[in-house]
Amino acid sequence: MDLKQLEYFVRISELGSYTRASDTLDVAQPALSRQIRLLEVELRQHLFVRNGRGVVTTEAGKLLLEHARGVLHQVERAREDLNLIRVALAGRVALGLPPTLSKILTVPLSRAFQASMPEARLSISEGLSVTMKDSLIAGRLDIALLYNTAGMPGIDTQPLLEEALFLVGPSDRKPGRKPIRLSDIADKPLVIPTRPHAIRMLVETELANIGCRPTVALEIDSVAAILDLVLDGAGFAVLSSNAVRISGNMSAFSVRPITAPRLCSKLSVAISSQRPTTLTQQAMLELIRRIAKAHLQSD
Repeated sequence: MDLKQLEYFVRISELGSYTRASDTLDVAQPALSRQIRLLEVELRQHLFVRNGRGVVTTEAGKLLLEHARGVLHQVERAREDLNLIRVALAGRVALGLPPTLSKILTVPLSRAFQASMPEARLSISEGLSVTMKDSLIAGRLDIALLYNTAGMPGIDTQPLLEEALFLVGPSDRKPGRKPIRLSDIADKPLVIPTRPHAIRMLVETELANIGCRPTVALEIDSVAAILDLVLDGAGFAVLSSNAVRISGNMSAFSVRPITAPRLCSKLSVAISSQRPTTLTQQAMLELIRRIAKAHLQSD
């Protein structure tokens, strides 16, 4: 097994076609087929199954694809780290953001990154905290913003900010935001994400601490869909004001602070503890702290 074989395998998997991969890689199709066959012989597994439109990965192929992407990313990281001996603030940074923050932070982070590190490349992806933890450990992400993360082997976290959570319902046109006690939320029908979403786990944990359980009306993982259902009268949501703000229709909602106790999501910036951070990644960490402070409401 060599890196070229892994690169060819990943590209064929992503494009679903030897022909398209051949054009993209500028490698003759027979050469591609020969390298993949050598890989299959070595692994004693079939990696692709042909269909009418091209090829799809087998179960073994799907497993190899996950590992191959991590391996190729780590090789690129090694090249970039060595390149830093010659050129500062170069290479690639892979950043993971929660969906509720991606819409707020992607543009200002990208602009600031390009202005301060023109020789470097930034890759941003969205994901839930639980999946981004796995990507950090596997090497697919260099930095991630995680909600309510507990200590985990292989990951270093630093607190970034706290976001207060609110009970969100349709606007009642009344002035002010009358607080609601956490215990009273237990009786409200909630439109809430599925486990192990950070907000779902936090709501259940804090209610359990006071001897209560949530009343779940619907389980939806999309914040936009949750807000649409709230406006449609399906129930209430527990969200940050940032999540409501990015809907572009904040006046349509009643946003009530939660008290006794106050409910807060803790946002942290996380990196792998198994790999040294490059100068570019260190600069990106400082950039994230500055941009987050300027663009996120901590309430």
